[in-house]
Amino acid sequence: MANRAGDWFMQAEHDLEHATAAAESKRFDWACFAAHQAAEKAVKALHLHHGQEAWGHVVAKLLAELPESVRPSDRLLDAGRVLDTFYIPTRYPDSHSEGPPFRHYGSYQGEEALRHAGDILSFVRQAMA
Repeated sequence: MANRAGDWFMQAEHDLEHATAAAESKRFDWACFAAHQAAEKAVKALHLHHGQEAWGHVVAKLLAELPESVRPSDRLLDAGRVLDTFYIPTRYPDSHSEGPPFRHYGSYQGEEALRHAGDILSFVRQAMA
């Protein structure tokens, strides 16, 4: 089977570009979700780069399951935990006690999501070099 790590990482970069564009247009719910997706796909790329298959959508867990040789810092695991909070509630109205998801996310969350996803992509880029 061909190693598709490069394809996964390119999609991660594309998703981060989408997250940035969403934040610029003040669609912070989508910025947060796309940032999560970028990080998830980047970490899955690193798993594939090391010949591992990775399942699931929990970025912190995917980071923790990386081989010892590329184990991330606790700070990066925390970044994954923050991004994990954006996976479901950014999209589903019943994730909050009231109101549509887009009303629960603003520039603060968008900037935080972009920063954390950017840190994870940088880590993966360096680990795959």
